[in-house]
Amino acid sequence: MNKHHESTGPAGEQQITLRGPAELADALPYLMGFYPNDSVVMVALHGGRGRFGGRLRLGIPQAPGEWGPVADQLAECLVSGSERREGRPDAIVLFLCQDSPDGAGGRQTMERLRPFAQRLRTACGALDVPVLEALCISDGRYWSYCCPDPRCCPDQGNPLAMPGTTVMAAAATYAGVHVRGTLRDMEARLQPLRTPAAVRAQEKALDRVGPALLPRLLDERARREVAAETLRLARTLMDRIEEAQPAPPALSDAGDDQLIDSDEAAAVILGLQDRETRDRAAAWMEGPEAQAALRLWRTLARRCVGPFGEHAAAPLTLAGWVSWSTGDEPGARVALALALRADPDYTFAQLLHRACNEGLDPEALRRCLREAIDDDAGTGAEAAEAETAGDRGAAPLHVRKVRPLPDGRRRRARASRPPGAERGKASPGSPRPRTPVPGRRTRDARRYGRRGSRTRR
Repeated sequence: MNKHHESTGPAGEQQITLRGPAELADALPYLMGFYPNDSVVMVALHGGRGRFGGRLRLGIPQAPGEWGPVADQLAECLVSGSERREGRPDAIVLFLCQDSPDGAGGRQTMERLRPFAQRLRTACGALDVPVLEALCISDGRYWSYCCPDPRCCPDQGNPLAMPGTTVMAAAATYAGVHVRGTLRDMEARLQPLRTPAAVRAQEKALDRVGPALLPRLLDERARREVAAETLRLARTLMDRIEEAQPAPPALSDAGDDQLIDSDEAAAVILGLQDRETRDRAAAWMEGPEAQAALRLWRTLARRCVGPFGEHAAAPLTLAGWVSWSTGDEPGARVALALALRADPDYTFAQLLHRACNEGLDPEALRRCLREAIDDDAGTGAEAAEAETAGDRGAAPLHVRKVRPLPDGRRRRARASRPPGAERGKASPGSPRPRTPVPGRRTRDARRYGRRGSRTRR
């Protein structure tokens, strides 16, 4: 097969030539930043020498009936995305990564996924972009769906190289590229607690705090008080986390969980469902406070248990934002993907996920948030969303500069309406918060601020 060149640093610094399926399989974790579990990965190739370009990852659908539509969508997404950034790809390399349930049936897994690989190859071919190599990686071995020669691609597959022993591993280490473990491990740090006692305690706290907080969120003046209380408590928890002794990731997460009690977590989780409060919390994105904020958002995401799973969209999006802002793009993609899994319509997560995947510079969003700190108008992330949309080529949202009134008070910043928009009319999908119905306080406390309301975008 063709040789492929991957730059491990800035352009012109260093190039690595990958020869054959073995080196492609070894390079995959370094291309993604982690070992992808249960994933289909597609990588675009450009030029006659096969320079790596855009790449995408998706969990392998469990139902074979979904493989055809998913293959068509993945091929279209990769090709169209590459056309916007680097030009139409000349070829594609794809990987199917899935271990067998018992760890001893890699070949059976490979054969089971063969129709999916063929469907992906057909979908790419329909767009006039050939698949040069399709690999299945399972149980520490790899198979090629494209090579018919049993001398180099035997039926039992080939073993993967030992981690850290290849040219790609050496080059990545030299360039400062690190593999952050498996995708499953990265997701586990952000998923809800599973210990029954901890889950029950957190659910009770959320049930207890929610009904008391909801009426205050529906009152404008009280809502500002809740925002101030939420941010003060979040800052206190960040300081508490920062003072804790550093530890390895697994031990650090357990220690962070012990530092924050259930009522504290519930108060911040529910307070972050207000969009403006979340926007102001997003300003903790750089410098020494960024890591403490990231640990706090991870801890709060783990506390969104049971029926409160949708509330995790806010802390997960903040975790993704801090990760992206501090240069951890793989971690950002994982957190933002989980945020969209919790709430597919969460606007801030949608925009950050797309901006991160398209390689935009997070400095534009950081600048908006810094300005929001100075203005103290509560529109920081909305302005960042507008700038992100502008960077993508969409019509940007223009936000007025907030000037103080003569008596020292501040006006509330408002986005300018498009021409012809009716005054006082809510946009579709953005209903006002409703007054709770007597007898439904617990349910409303769990569901307040759902998709489309001002508290959840």
